[in-house]
Amino acid sequence: MSRRQQLWKLARTCLAKLIDLLLRLEKEARDLRRQVKELKDRLALNSRNSSKPPSSDGLAKPAPKSLRQKTGRKPGGQPGHPGRTLQPVAQPDHTRLHRLDRCPCGRCQGRSLRDEPVLDYEKRQVFELPQKPLEVTEHQAEIKRCPVSGQLVTASFPEEVKAPAQYGPRFKAQMVYFNEQHFIPFGRLTQVCQDLYGQPLSEATIAAANQRLYDNLAPFEQRLMDLLPLAPVNHCDESGLRVNKSLHWLHVMSNAKLTFYGVHPKRGVEAMDYFNIIPRCKNWIIHDHFKPYFTYNECLHALCNEHHLRELKFLYEEHQEAWAEELSRFLLDSNERCQREGVLGEQEFKKAWAQYRAILAKGRRHHPRLQGRGKQSKAANLLNRLQDYDLCVLAFLFDPHVPFTNNGGERDIRMEKVRQKISGCFRTLRGARVFARNRSYISTCRKQGLNVLQAITDGLIGKPFIPTLAQGP
Repeated sequence: MSRRQQLWKLARTCLAKLIDLLLRLEKEARDLRRQVKELKDRLALNSRNSSKPPSSDGLAKPAPKSLRQKTGRKPGGQPGHPGRTLQPVAQPDHTRLHRLDRCPCGRCQGRSLRDEPVLDYEKRQVFELPQKPLEVTEHQAEIKRCPVSGQLVTASFPEEVKAPAQYGPRFKAQMVYFNEQHFIPFGRLTQVCQDLYGQPLSEATIAAANQRLYDNLAPFEQRLMDLLPLAPVNHCDESGLRVNKSLHWLHVMSNAKLTFYGVHPKRGVEAMDYFNIIPRCKNWIIHDHFKPYFTYNECLHALCNEHHLRELKFLYEEHQEAWAEELSRFLLDSNERCQREGVLGEQEFKKAWAQYRAILAKGRRHHPRLQGRGKQSKAANLLNRLQDYDLCVLAFLFDPHVPFTNNGGERDIRMEKVRQKISGCFRTLRGARVFARNRSYISTCRKQGLNVLQAITDGLIGKPFIPTLAQGP
């Protein structure tokens, strides 16, 4: 081989290596650009444009920017709003009479009015706590001697009076109310009792009251689980719950009148089958596209559009995706129209459906559906969901029972997150389930318009509120 041929061969080898290096560097640069984009997208996610909770925003929270549109109305109560203010009662507990002994008009130089008849009264009422909010009732059982046997015999105490000194059901109900409704921890409740009533309170007393309410609510929970599958629409959601340092899940299924909470180690189908409410549903369930819900084909599925709006907001704010802003506007305008005029007729719905698909087609031009298992962008994944479950997204347009969002379920489950922030995790699974059943009862009673404190008192004495079919769906 000549010298020139050797040089050409060496040059071709070096060129091939250089081209291979350039291709590898180009691929690495593409991967790095993709990773940088993903990291930037992850940093841009917050509670306004994704499903992340507000607590994850940290101190650098974005300025509030609601998805709601301006209505032009001034803040505060609107014309025609009845308002709420303190109203006098018909039968006050105490009456103090202020006598008019001398005339204050100034013309008669303070003439005496003691002998003048009373024509009327001007009334004003002051609402105040009693000076002694805790009353003590002493039960005394007579002791006598039997004239026949000579033995000393004692009268029977009421069944609920079992100790030399104890708290009554209304007091225990108030402690349960503070703990389960307002999430005041046991330790702080002992301080509350000492400060308000001047009496000591052990944490064991509160725990025993919670446990007793839980035991007495077994028939309530069974009725709840029987009524929920009959409702025309139910909201479903789930959220992580720490129990004895391990991850569990709090499941909620609720509507405008009923609320069920259940705790389970699993999040998906295993837990849903365990509670056996969703498997018996024949009507609408509203959720956030958690795939295990679609395992149940007997019920109708509707998706939460609030989740869609947040994801669309991210796409048009961070990536300037015009189709995302157009679809967001379409969904909001459609919801406003349904609230104003009612659900759409068949022809109107077909037009709206065609408009919806046309907007998605614009998005598909930039984010085509990938075949196989290749990794897709967030926009492509969202488009897949919006296309594959289009009727679930638009269900609010043609059925008056279907709400626009799953906010009902999210509101019901939000209280559990508040409880965790205040009191931390549960030490035992039993304690978590006590909380879940008691909260189901409190939430349901609140939705039914009942006095929650009285409802808890009734539950503690073994007479809990039991919803009927008329009070359920």
